[in-house]
Amino acid sequence: MIDYGQGFHETLLALGERARNLRLLRKLRQEELASRADVGIATLRRFEKTGVASMENVLRIATALSAERAFDKLFEAPPYASIDEALARPE
Repeated sequence: MIDYGQGFHETLLALGERARNLRLLRKLRQEELASRADVGIATLRRFEKTGVASMENVLRIATALSAERAFDKLFEAPPYASIDEALARPE
């Protein structure tokens, strides 16, 4: 079993906080964002407070905040498979 420890929890909290800050920057109330994202208000509140939500709901919220482009980098393959491969490419 993977032990995510405190760092995992802090990452989730920071994610929820960033979503909240972006919502406020966009001058949206929680009710408005929940409606635009097609998620329940309780889901949005929990996400902003804890960073916990399903991947689908996080994507819905990100899309409603025009922040979905960040998902393009999620699980992106690294440019090199190994250090040897990186060293073999002088570019």
